[in-house]
Amino acid sequence: MDAIIRFENVHYTYPGDELESLCGIDLEIEKGSFVAVLGHNGSGKSTLAKLSNGILFPQSGQVIVDGTPLTQDEDVVYNARRKVGMVFQNPDNQIVSSIVEEDVAFGVENLGVEPKECRRRVDAALKTVGMYAERLKSPSKLSGGQKQRVAVAGIIAMRPLCIVLDEPTAMLDPSGRREVLDTVKKLNKEEGITILLITHYMDEAVQADRVVVMDDGVIRLDGA
Repeated sequence: MDAIIRFENVHYTYPGDELESLCGIDLEIEKGSFVAVLGHNGSGKSTLAKLSNGILFPQSGQVIVDGTPLTQDEDVVYNARRKVGMVFQNPDNQIVSSIVEEDVAFGVENLGVEPKECRRRVDAALKTVGMYAERLKSPSKLSGGQKQRVAVAGIIAMRPLCIVLDEPTAMLDPSGRREVLDTVKKLNKEEGITILLITHYMDEAVQADRVVVMDDGVIRLDGA
């Protein structure tokens, strides 16, 4: 199978840190797969997520998205982010509009999608995550799990090949966590979207097809 994201001997150190966050990572994420990256805080897993679509760039080695090496060139980053969407830990950081459906439309409109198609994508994305009935509500009236599902819908509407979720359930209660995970599994199984789930919860990791365990910036285990 083709890899949607490939890390080749990737090193990364945050400015001011003495220790590397990533120490020569080699990893392939295959198209259509559901991969969980598991590790405690400081293991390097969130750094890995941010390198996957050009939020950060490796200091050595390279990250290849759908066959194209990621560079700091604006067009390259733009294309990478169209293919690899990112959902963060705190949904409030991703929600930009005062009405749910406008928020989901925001990214699609920025892609220059014509209004009719934009409407179709927004409705389809909201239905996929089970939030269509709430489309006219203010995000401030939603639960944490619902907000995170709206954030996921905003990414789905942009039609990426892969969604990277960086600890998307860390701030949620158990029912919110379950809502988000059920949504993620559905996207993978029914829509064929590649999922890279960053988590420190064992019970979430076990639901993926493949688990990569990180510690101190290196991959310790990788398997079913």
